[in-house]
Amino acid sequence: MEQLNTTETNTAKEIKKKSIYSLQLNELRNWLSENGEKPFRAEQIFEWLYKKRITSFEDMSNVGKALRDKLANHFDLTTLKTAIQQTSSDGTIKFLFELHDGYSIETVLMRHDYGNSVCVTTQVGCRIGCTFCASTLGGLKRHLEAGEIVAQVVKVQQTLDETDERVNSVVIMGIGEPFDNYDNMLSFLKIINHEKALNIGARHITVSTSGIVPKIYQFADENTQINFAISLHAPNTELRSRLMPINKAYKLDDLMDAVRYYIDKTGRRISFEYGLFGGVNDSVEHAEELAVLLKGLKCHVNLIPVNYVPERDYVRTPRDKIFAFEKTLKNLGINVTIRREQGSDIAAACGQLRAKERKEETR
Repeated sequence: MEQLNTTETNTAKEIKKKSIYSLQLNELRNWLSENGEKPFRAEQIFEWLYKKRITSFEDMSNVGKALRDKLANHFDLTTLKTAIQQTSSDGTIKFLFELHDGYSIETVLMRHDYGNSVCVTTQVGCRIGCTFCASTLGGLKRHLEAGEIVAQVVKVQQTLDETDERVNSVVIMGIGEPFDNYDNMLSFLKIINHEKALNIGARHITVSTSGIVPKIYQFADENTQINFAISLHAPNTELRSRLMPINKAYKLDDLMDAVRYYIDKTGRRISFEYGLFGGVNDSVEHAEELAVLLKGLKCHVNLIPVNYVPERDYVRTPRDKIFAFEKTLKNLGINVTIRREQGSDIAAACGQLRAKERKEETR
């Protein structure tokens, strides 16, 4: 299998106007200068976008009408339409947002003791092909621009504004492979982290990848404080190739070399996501093999009891086997936790709501 091509795919329809949420502050300053406007207006515009969270350029009362019109002619402000909003009994809220071209994406608000976390999507669909994931059904339609990712957080924050709450953390673990849309993902990170924008601390942001090895080296060299996670799901290369076809392009040994580079370069701990699939990768022997693979690494394992996906054949690991797997890792010196299940009553597994409601997109 030849290596994964991470170049931009063609959009289903060309975006007529760029989302204003795609602009970093310095980019907005430059745009204002190039269009005959005062660069300091960028801070005012950012305040309206991210602090007051307006829904129309006309709401920018301290910005002149000529500039408001110029912004409206060049940029889109409202890029997401809420098609479905579901609330779980545990407080989790799942949004199905419709994009300008009719495609749809999912965003999830999760409530924790330590605050509100938003899981965002980076692509319409996914081409990675993990055999347990609903997100890959129908393949990749297109990448999201940075502003379409930012707008997901803004839309959720607007919902939280109704109860005087705020988004405390962000995880990039929704539909799509973030490192397959690297430049837009990185711009998104810089925007939501900026103090003049949403001001979400780097250590409250987590990005996850299925293992695009060259991009792991590149991300390590960015030298950010953002948390980093790897979707691992298997302790050996044969099993991982069955579960995750990307392992045929980027072998497990090469992935682990990139992980070691990341840890050495940044000094930061890395997280491994390990979904437990009944009878597939959840035995004590698998746990022992995983411990050998991760020995000596500055890391943490997040065990994920999988949500059942009707389009897939995997079943949930029984509770006693989940605890046995966890205990084995702990006894072998691996830092491990079991992810708390959230939103199981609203199809919270990644891609499930879109697969259910937009079958034409996921065939």
